[in-house]
Amino acid sequence: MDDVRTNSNITINSDMGESLGIHSFGNDEPLMSLIDIANVACGFHSGDPDVMDTTVALAKEHGVRVGAHPGLPDLVGFGRREMKLTPDEVESLIRYQVGALVAFLGKYDLPLNHIKPHGSLFGMLARDDALMQGAVNVAKSYDVPLFGIAGSAHQRVADSSGAKFVGELYVDLDYNAAGGLIILRRPEQTDPDRACERVRRVLEDGTVLAEDGTVLNIDFGSICVHSDAPNSPAVARAVAGALGRNL
Repeated sequence: MDDVRTNSNITINSDMGESLGIHSFGNDEPLMSLIDIANVACGFHSGDPDVMDTTVALAKEHGVRVGAHPGLPDLVGFGRREMKLTPDEVESLIRYQVGALVAFLGKYDLPLNHIKPHGSLFGMLARDDALMQGAVNVAKSYDVPLFGIAGSAHQRVADSSGAKFVGELYVDLDYNAAGGLIILRRPEQTDPDRACERVRRVLEDGTVLAEDGTVLNIDFGSICVHSDAPNSPAVARAVAGALGRNL
């Protein structure tokens, strides 16, 4: 864990490409100069072919690594409404979306960096080992890591299957007492000072306070800043400052 908390090897990631046609969402462009990794929507919860193309091109311009951000087939609910799925269905959903992104990565001669499920799919996989196996199967076939919550089924199934795993820290969502994320239907503004303090605390002692005050031990290698929050660039700058980066 000591290695994880050395500032130099902690990355900042953000969910991007979550626009549709003429409808633009998120702060992708201002964030690209502040992050290391982009998790690009693959068309099921948001994003479309032109948006995917534009987002991958923008990431290449800024030297940002790109991973797939597959979600549930729920455009209206932005992938934040749970569905009843089998492990095989989860695998097919993720494999289909990753394949779409890989096609655009090939156009720009970029490798797939990782896979990070979105929204309610992320939460479902964190709680269900059988469903998570579907995601792990896809990650292993591309030989890339999965991003998720350390200590949950995300890591448990990845580790038991020999897949790579990267734990995340979230600064713009609250944790519940069990260490899970509280997924909001609509993004809220995050206080940059509060985000900075969360990063500083976890770097010092490895802990985060849950919404009810429970002390959680968080193991992580990357910090997520969501692009669709109103002030996400300010939050990303605060996180970068807490990591000691000069912007």
